[in-house]
Amino acid sequence: MELVSLADVRSAQRLIGTATGPSAAVRTPLLPLLSDARQLLSDASRQLWVKPENLQPTGAFKIRGALHAVAALPPDIRARGVVTYSSGNHARAIAHAARTFGVPATVVVPSTAPAAKVAAARALGAEIVPVQVADREVRAQEIAEGSGAALIPPFDDRAVIAGQGTAGLEIAEDLDVDVVVAPISGGGLISGVAAAVKALRPAAKIIGVEPELAADARAGLLAGHRVPWPVEERTRTSADGLTAEPSELTFAHLSALVDDIVTVSETEIASTVGVLAREARIVAERSGAVSVAACLHRTLPPGRTAAIVSGGNIDAADLATCLDAAD
Repeated sequence: MELVSLADVRSAQRLIGTATGPSAAVRTPLLPLLSDARQLLSDASRQLWVKPENLQPTGAFKIRGALHAVAALPPDIRARGVVTYSSGNHARAIAHAARTFGVPATVVVPSTAPAAKVAAARALGAEIVPVQVADREVRAQEIAEGSGAALIPPFDDRAVIAGQGTAGLEIAEDLDVDVVVAPISGGGLISGVAAAVKALRPAAKIIGVEPELAADARAGLLAGHRVPWPVEERTRTSADGLTAEPSELTFAHLSALVDDIVTVSETEIASTVGVLAREARIVAERSGAVSVAACLHRTLPPGRTAAIVSGGNIDAADLATCLDAAD
């Protein structure tokens, strides 16, 4: 299976750049972890930078892939609108991208999706279709076939992967990086990031992170093939954005480009959200904090490390809970 290339990611970076003003994706900085937080690392000597994708206009990295996927559609197809399925951040990103290009968007969401994330997509003009978790992909496909709209999956799509890869391109351009740590759900982010980083920094290690309660990608990497977990198992985690499973396309990237996948516990995830808020002044949702949780609680390869905080769309009550967990 052909993987997304550095050329694909560079092309995505140029196309994403055609959206300007408040609709634009942000080139997020690499922020060195403050000294008080660095003392909490499993390796206190580690040089750690955090890439805060929570600073994106939609609060998460998903805007990169969404803008690229919508921009890359032929104009006549794009005019028919776009359809996706998502538990939250991709929904909001597709709604944002559709509004940017002036086309309608329909988002199929699981009935368990966080209300705040669904409301954000609706506020951007998307039509919301709630379904059971296991039915979301089929329902989205039905809507696309019936309406002629373009289906843009949250990760199983080369344009989406290339767009997410621009985060890795920025890391490799900004830092002579040795280790990149990123969350894994369906695998679109780490696939694109790894494609860019490995092309520019071949010796760099790419480390994926999953919740212990949704560790199907790690199981697959160890087995050498995808290992499906029932949806009711994957959705036990409080990190609601990390409950998808890799597709054949993203698993091919994981197998070829990712050096290891580690897991973190629910307690470690919650406390890391609190640590990031208190010590690094970064607001992260639980799904977005797992990469830093791995740096705090697991032994990772040595060297200059960049951890991607993938999103910050957390409600106030959950943030308060996580702040308490960091005590």
